[in-house]
Amino acid sequence: MSIEPTKFTVADMTCNHCVATVTKALNAALPGAMVQIDLPKHAVQVAGNAAIAAQAIRDAGYTPEPA
Repeated sequence: MSIEPTKFTVADMTCNHCVATVTKALNAALPGAMVQIDLPKHAVQVAGNAAIAAQAIRDAGYTPEPA
């Protein structure tokens, strides 16, 4: 059984450094989770617990909104 990915819009993610920071935070909070980020669309998709993912993005300094 695969985990349905959770999607967020992170409007304050504006550069490749932001992408790296969010990716690192998600990988630390959800080890082994699939993380995909589309910077031009400010879109984050992650397989794993949505609440943990959202908190990891907030802890990294960004504002996740459900997409």
